[in-house]
Amino acid sequence: MLAGAEGGLGKNSMKSGTMKNFLDALVAVLAGNAIYYLLLPHLPAVARHGLFKEDWGLLVDFLICTVIFAAVKYVRRQEGDG
Repeated sequence: MLAGAEGGLGKNSMKSGTMKNFLDALVAVLAGNAIYYLLLPHLPAVARHGLFKEDWGLLVDFLICTVIFAAVKYVRRQEGDG
C-alpha cells in the first residue's frame, strides 16, 4: 500500500494533476491538428496524411502536436514559478 493512501491524502492533487495533463494534451492535439490541416495544402504530397494509413503525414501531424504539448507544459511550468 502506498504511504498516505489509506488516509486519502493527496487524492485531490492527483486528480487535479491528471486533469491538467489531460487538458494540456487536449489543447495540444486540437491545436496541432488545426495547424496541420491549415498547412495541408502547402505541404508536399509525401507529408500529407491519407485516411487509415501510417505515412509521413501522420508523423508530421504527431510532431506538430508534440511541439505544442511541450510548449504548453513549458508555459504551465513557468506559471508555477511565479
